[in-house]
Amino acid sequence: MEARIRHGRVTPHAASRVVRRSLLAAGVALLTGGVVAGCASSDNRIGVSLILKTQTNPYFVAMKDDAQAEADKLGVRLSVAAGTVDGDTQNQITAIYTAIARGDKGILITTNGDAVNAALRQAKSEGLFVAALDTALNPQNTADTTFATDNEQAGKLIGQYAAASLKGKKAVIAMLDLFNDQVVSVDINRDHGFLKGMGIDPGNPNLNGQEAKTGKYKGGSGGDYQIVCHLPTQGAIDGGRTAMERCLSINPDINVVYTINEPAGRGAYAALTAAGKAKQAPVFTIDGSCQGIGDVKSGVFAADATQYPGKMAALGVQATLKRALGQGAPAATAGKDFLDTGTALVVKNPVSGLKSQTPDEALATCWGSK
Repeated sequence: MEARIRHGRVTPHAASRVVRRSLLAAGVALLTGGVVAGCASSDNRIGVSLILKTQTNPYFVAMKDDAQAEADKLGVRLSVAAGTVDGDTQNQITAIYTAIARGDKGILITTNGDAVNAALRQAKSEGLFVAALDTALNPQNTADTTFATDNEQAGKLIGQYAAASLKGKKAVIAMLDLFNDQVVSVDINRDHGFLKGMGIDPGNPNLNGQEAKTGKYKGGSGGDYQIVCHLPTQGAIDGGRTAMERCLSINPDINVVYTINEPAGRGAYAALTAAGKAKQAPVFTIDGSCQGIGDVKSGVFAADATQYPGKMAALGVQATLKRALGQGAPAATAGKDFLDTGTALVVKNPVSGLKSQTPDEALATCWGSK
């Protein structure tokens, strides 16, 4: 899971300057072994460009590996590029214009921000198929299609499990989000999904932290609840640890911990363990990496909701090939404006009436090192 960061709008005049700078930068990158890989001008196979946020996060490494496997199977030429850090749009823009110049038929992108949109619109005008992976573009129709997880549903699954696990006890909840200084869809959707799964109204549909801080949760057997904190983690281990320490200082009786992703969850668990609260306050999280599924098995996490980044990328390669052969873009999942690649609840201790996978079952489809 990665967040989409909002950037300023690029004007047509500015975009033309970006084109010139980007093509020059692309040439330098190719000479120095930079961000663009797999360029082969003498290769006449259908070309697909996979442009990732970074190539260091295991989530995006899984995308790259499965995209390459699918490209090899289908006889497609795959080129891979990425930003240097989350939020690096300039290297992504460079990669987009390189894909156009190379004659690729499609671009698959996990966007680092709205600043890439002008280049993507240029790619579409040149006849390239554009697919967003993991995070929808803003506006969404900047891409021809989107392959993603229903993040609200993922949050809802772990919220339902948390509520059922309480068996009517008061829920004293810590909400460890992604940011508190910007609004991003994955942050809102996962947070709100968790609250809805618990049976708590999130309040404002566009912001986190707008729910009533006390009241009744309706999930499971129902009961009283208190929201102790909404704190940012930046989706990182250190951020999760610091946020959890602050929440415990506000109320040491926390017994439900929601985290935006697995790294934040591991940080939270470390803080809980140091405070002697790990058994008191189970951690409910989202991602579905192989390490995360192992953390469910070992008891670090009470529940994890899965994502399938490799599937997103493989479907994107398939869709590009079909488009190049004259077929249309794949249809969105019924009732949604994107193609939902699925999510599942993974728990060690299942509860009646809630469908879930065991860690051993989930390990068959997890991403990252097995």
